[in-house]
Amino acid sequence: MAILLTAGQAGDNPQLLPLLEEVSVARVGPGRPRQRPDRVIADKAYSHPSTRQALRRRHIAFTSPERSDQIARRKAKGAAGGRPPVCDPAIYAGRNVVERCFARLKQFRALATRYAKRAAYYRALLLIAATVLWLREDPQDTP
Repeated sequence: MAILLTAGQAGDNPQLLPLLEEVSVARVGPGRPRQRPDRVIADKAYSHPSTRQALRRRHIAFTSPERSDQIARRKAKGAAGGRPPVCDPAIYAGRNVVERCFARLKQFRALATRYAKRAAYYRALLLIAATVLWLREDPQDTP
């Protein structure tokens, strides 16, 4: 759907909204592609309240567990801390598809060891590897 390449030391959370700007979901029938996904399933790195608020403004459902420091901060505020964000375990279990994809991409030696020094070459390798994985996809392997 979308790939955004950043420096290794860059944090994940600040890159989420620019990545969502690149998303283009093809429609089944006629019409231009959708620019907004139905749902984002992410790990605890994306669990910041500002991320939740930005996705809520865009009407995108968000499933991510709350980090322990955020839980403690919310509980310390008492009733003013508000309700805990909803994280449906059944929906969150579907995130393993992303982790398995990363594991499969690391099977490509040139990606895992970063032979390509330029970002454009590395991104091209990533797109080729993702295309190969997509072409090899087993329909029974998706949830």
